[in-house]
Amino acid sequence: MEKLSLKVKYADMFKQLATVSHAAAVIDETNVYQPGNPQARKFMDKLVQDNLLPESRLEGRKNFEDFYEQVCAGKRGLILMEHYSNTDLPVICYMLEHSGSEKLADLSKRIVAIAGMKLNEDSPVVRSFAESFTRVVIYPTRSLTNKEKTADEEAAKAEEQRARKINLAAMHAMDDCKKRGEVILVFPAGTRYRPGHPETKKGLREIDSYLRLFDIVILVSINGLMLELQDEDMLNDLIAPAKMIYAASPVIECKSFRKDFMASLPADEADPQQRVIDHVMELLEKQHAHYEEVLKSL
Repeated sequence: MEKLSLKVKYADMFKQLATVSHAAAVIDETNVYQPGNPQARKFMDKLVQDNLLPESRLEGRKNFEDFYEQVCAGKRGLILMEHYSNTDLPVICYMLEHSGSEKLADLSKRIVAIAGMKLNEDSPVVRSFAESFTRVVIYPTRSLTNKEKTADEEAAKAEEQRARKINLAAMHAMDDCKKRGEVILVFPAGTRYRPGHPETKKGLREIDSYLRLFDIVILVSINGLMLELQDEDMLNDLIAPAKMIYAASPVIECKSFRKDFMASLPADEADPQQRVIDHVMELLEKQHAHYEEVLKSL
């Protein structure tokens, strides 16, 4: 089947999305928590429904349910998920909601994704796409570093101060989410994976701080691809129906996981925090490889 770009296949949908969009075009410390827009979500669900083949499925359903039950019992829950395309979040929310399980449907409603500012600030169309789902918006360190390279000293200081305010507000927003029993979803690589660029699958050192802030975590791997990245413009991504598997690891106790892995490192390890997230990415890669074989059999 020929793959069409989002801008071609869903041009009419994006026009309609613009009419219901109301998310902030500029992020500051007052608006980092962005509740999902249910009107926009209808369009995203239709996009996923159009392109998720019937063979698609959730694996590790018991793991998802165990995670949900522990969150309901008061544990602070974190999801670390692979990142291949801008439909990763829409698809997992759709699959959980339509799983036939009340627990998983409620889990879908509790997910709050950590998102970079560019989803709000770069393009009105991308903003309307992103606002379908509840997010806590952060100023990624990677973005700040890139801006500092090109800005003069005074502008760089102002931008650094802005980043600090936004990220402090984001931490407070995440605390509020945990108190409400919401679940934080993070893409540990911080960017979509680009084939041929292994650095885009490297976990960010900052993810270790999330493991210290949460009680439990599940690792979610993604196999199958309905949206193929072309360049930095999301609307140029190619979309076509696909078989997909979203799989959850068993629930991991964050504190003991970190403690045990740290204890296994040499005493002179230069960067133990990075090693922890490298280990997480290795586990995700192993899980991905396993379900790639399952996907081939569908």
